[in-house]
Amino acid sequence: MTSDATDRQKFALGKNPGRSRAHNRRVVLDLLRSHGQLGRKQIAEMTRLTTQAVANIIDELLAENLLVDMGRLRSGRGQPPVQFALNPNGAITIGFEISVSHLVTTVLDLHGQIREQASVALDDTGPAALIPCIVAEVAALRLRFPAALMGVGVVMPGPFEIEGLSGVGPTTLPGWAGIDATSQLAAQIGVPVVIENDANAAAVGESLFGAGQGLSDFCMIYFGGGIGLGMIHDQQPIRGAFGNAGEIGHIVSAPGGRPCACGQSGCLERYASLDALRERLGEAAAGDLAAMLAAGHPPLLDWLDEAAAHLAPVVAMLENILDPETVILGGDLPDPLIDALIARLRLGTSVANRRNRALPRVIRARTGHRIAALGAAALPFFDSIVPKLDTGLGPSASQRPAALAMAEGQTRRIAAND
Repeated sequence: MTSDATDRQKFALGKNPGRSRAHNRRVVLDLLRSHGQLGRKQIAEMTRLTTQAVANIIDELLAENLLVDMGRLRSGRGQPPVQFALNPNGAITIGFEISVSHLVTTVLDLHGQIREQASVALDDTGPAALIPCIVAEVAALRLRFPAALMGVGVVMPGPFEIEGLSGVGPTTLPGWAGIDATSQLAAQIGVPVVIENDANAAAVGESLFGAGQGLSDFCMIYFGGGIGLGMIHDQQPIRGAFGNAGEIGHIVSAPGGRPCACGQSGCLERYASLDALRERLGEAAAGDLAAMLAAGHPPLLDWLDEAAAHLAPVVAMLENILDPETVILGGDLPDPLIDALIARLRLGTSVANRRNRALPRVIRARTGHRIAALGAAALPFFDSIVPKLDTGLGPSASQRPAALAMAEGQTRRIAAND
């Protein structure tokens, strides 16, 4: 993370009124997640909560086994403060990534560390087969991991419930339209269940554990079977009214171009997706893509050139519409291919053309090719820990906009009067 990105990293502010207790718990948990360990006074000063409010929350979290007492910090004069940290064994989340060919299961602890990850091939991706499978797998995992289960995340390719798009072509899952899988799973498992498209889940995973850490606004172009977009704004995913925000795979990038299973011609997915690459490579698609790149395999190089030509104007469009801090590329493509793709992008002029950029306009994800599986497990973690109300900038924020600095000062005055 660059120093400028660190300067601009936001942390959440607490709310002293009792009606905001759930938010305040999230604030404390998120602060400890990002800082490792802190004392009561430090937490109170950073969140602008009262010391008593912090003490009550810490006692509650200790009783729930979500925090551990790390003892007194031996430094400086006077009575050293007691330090508290997240208890990695206090809770877990479980995530399932459903793709057209496999099911990946991921278990995360409270530190966001992967405790277990496994992948099985799928012959049947329909809900009648997968819902009982997921319920049984959760039951088995709870026997192996006795910590409290915060929730379950399930991710799959989008779009959801869209006539003419959902359930068509090689990159979507048929049979899920009209199925209230969230309610069915939650009722059978007994914990909150979040269902999300794979690109949004990948963006959440990258925000918590990858190149998106410390960034408030970024776009993530995700290469699954198709190609999708996850968007983080003010540290929250943009889902849209029906969960289909970011469905860029069916943006027409070549009018009158290759026919797409959705009924259009020239969709971006037909040129810049993993499925398009496999189509270009034919039988060679089963080989080692990174090795083929190193060997200069002509069809692979041709696909990289073509994909970059179609992606570049999409990146510029995203920059002009959303003004992200950066655009992250990640997913099932090997890292060397993503690097080669980024190197081939010929980005035109957009609002992102700034001399004082903290990050390049496009960067590679850092969470690996199973980012959607990681994001699946991160979804309930994100919903349970990451605050969703007002945020403020850390004390070292040297480049904050004047309007934000004024708002921060106003928040201090309000908190002082509470």
